[in-house]
Amino acid sequence: MIQISSLTKSFGDRVLLDNVTWQISDGERVGLCGPNGSGKTTLLKILAGLEESDAGRVVKPSDLTVGYLPQDGLSHTGRTVYEEALLAFEPLMAVKAEMHELEDRLGHPDVPEGEHEQMLARYSDLQDRFHVHDGYSIDLKIATVLHGLGFSQPDLERPSETFSGGWQMRIALAKLLLARPNLLLLDEPTNHLDLDARNWLESYLHDYPHAVILVSHDRYFLDTVVTRIAEVYLRTLNDYPGNYSHYLEESQAKLERVREAKRQQDEEMARIKMFIDRFRYQATKAAQVQSRIKMLDKIVPIEVPPERRRVHFAFPTSVKSGRMVLELKHVRKAYGENVVFRHAGLHIERGDRIAIVGPNGTGKSTLMRVLAGAESPDSGERQEGHQVVMQYFAQDEAARLNPDLTVYDTLQAGSPNQMVPAIRNILGGFLFSGDDVYKRVGVLSGGERTRLAVARMLLRPSNTLLLDEPTNHLDLDSKDVLLDALEDYGGTLIFVSHDRYFVEKLANRIVEVGSGEAHSYPGRYEEFLYRKDHPPSPTHESTGSASAGQVRQSGGSASVGRVRHTGGPASAGRGGGKAGASPLLGGKAAGAASVGGGNAAGHVSPAHGGKTDGVDREARRQAQIEARRRDRAAKAFRAKVVDLEDRIARCESSIKELETTMVSPGFYEDRAAVQPVIDRHQRLMWQVGDLMHQWEELQTSEEQAAPAQSPDSPSGT
Repeated sequence: MIQISSLTKSFGDRVLLDNVTWQISDGERVGLCGPNGSGKTTLLKILAGLEESDAGRVVKPSDLTVGYLPQDGLSHTGRTVYEEALLAFEPLMAVKAEMHELEDRLGHPDVPEGEHEQMLARYSDLQDRFHVHDGYSIDLKIATVLHGLGFSQPDLERPSETFSGGWQMRIALAKLLLARPNLLLLDEPTNHLDLDARNWLESYLHDYPHAVILVSHDRYFLDTVVTRIAEVYLRTLNDYPGNYSHYLEESQAKLERVREAKRQQDEEMARIKMFIDRFRYQATKAAQVQSRIKMLDKIVPIEVPPERRRVHFAFPTSVKSGRMVLELKHVRKAYGENVVFRHAGLHIERGDRIAIVGPNGTGKSTLMRVLAGAESPDSGERQEGHQVVMQYFAQDEAARLNPDLTVYDTLQAGSPNQMVPAIRNILGGFLFSGDDVYKRVGVLSGGERTRLAVARMLLRPSNTLLLDEPTNHLDLDSKDVLLDALEDYGGTLIFVSHDRYFVEKLANRIVEVGSGEAHSYPGRYEEFLYRKDHPPSPTHESTGSASAGQVRQSGGSASVGRVRHTGGPASAGRGGGKAGASPLLGGKAAGAASVGGGNAAGHVSPAHGGKTDGVDREARRQAQIEARRRDRAAKAFRAKVVDLEDRIARCESSIKELETTMVSPGFYEDRAAVQPVIDRHQRLMWQVGDLMHQWEELQTSEEQAAPAQSPDSPSGT
């Protein structure tokens, strides 16, 4: 479909691509990977025709359409969001306009008959073209893509210039996706997307019918979308089939092979040089010496990529906080007529690792500011626990850095003395090396400032971290540094991130923000998604007025919040530990309600049907115990099946090897010598038969047990 032939590109003395030949076929989804500054964006611009190469050429079909999304810098004015999206169908809209024009002219009685027939034929052609290109579903396509990227229905009629930079990039991305070019080039498309929009974009690109080349620092996104990785490194392109995780394994194995080849080459060159030095002045060895000198000149030294240093360090120690870290009760927060929270509550205990999720604009950053004490609620209460040493990383943290300080001085200021020796290592992990550490903050780019702000945060002691999108503008290596540090962090962690891999690795509890509320889900993000897709059936909901989710303190005091029943098979056994420590929204009650392993329990006054509700809770508890028992039995069954299949495969492999030996010429000439082989073959055949019998019995027992399970049983809900 598109081919790069002997392409070279440099900026001054710095060569990014040197004599590169590469191609991509229709339907492939390729992820460009490599260190910052290796030339990924430059390559995309060359493919898009926005930059010229120094040498070589890009071969494209004449009818190829190319769409390119840069990292930033796009803006739209003068039209509504809907009108901007409609520009993606400009050729079809021209056809539609001509059809309307013909309709008007055909209605005039003074049109000559011959011209009337020509107009009808033209109208028929236009109508067929409009129908073939699915013109009648344009509005549906626009609504689907814009909604998937996070735009609400009222947003479609808003002027596009009223949206911020991140939403401007979403508009540009929507136009590209609707236009469906043959080659789609995306440079960091997920930078300005929340988790819901990223999940939608993953599905869209996975089913995209044409070629896609993208750059992304989101590991989960790359794993889900791409079918091939092209590594831009050491002035060339190296292809790795598969997703990003497979690329990491293969690239490391390839690097080991290159290092081994380099070691062997160095040893061989050392032996040749030793021979030359030893016999250089002996006449009898002159011919051999000259031969080896020529041999040495012909050897092309193997270039080994420099090893990427993996920076790892521990947070500076801090005092231990009390069990309760933060608590919000009945919090209301509004900005003018925009009510962000109506009656929100949240209880956070020591050791919680909470990811705050929700679409952009629903109040995630507002909740973080209220938790950090940077903003006060309009009503309600924020309570901070004993000995809480908090550190808050805001979205605009980079803008708060002192522009007059150098990079090194920014980290040194406020850092504990024991962390000063680690400053240079940490800066290296965030791509500040050499003389970069002496640059003033005022001359750094936005991405560099963000990396510096994250690095500074890691040097300061705390027992509670609040991080609002710390992974923005970080490359994969820098994210790994931050992720390793946070995985080892011993305190309480509350964070907002649009990086799915980051959330999956760190969070043991999810708080979803939206509709003026904050709902807590124990467990990891995958379990949260399962619960969202598989809500509890009505038979598992509480009955009576108390079962609506309103849990009251014993003693008849005011309600403290809402507790949602969020059971799911993946989380049934995950209620203990940090995730289920105290996910009650709305504060601690004397009759504590806890959500853990999908259970919701609390003290309910008799006036609200407490006895009936207690029976229902006991029934739910027994049902969930039965569901967990079934789940354990299913896992044990699967483990047995996998073990049997593995043993059968090993036996069959051994049998095949023996049979290859047994059919070789002359095998039976010495019967006594080959008898042990024949006996082993017979034993393996009997063993395979026995294992197959066990496997069939397991399958039969499972099929017989399946009908016995009622569709209304807990495991089927």
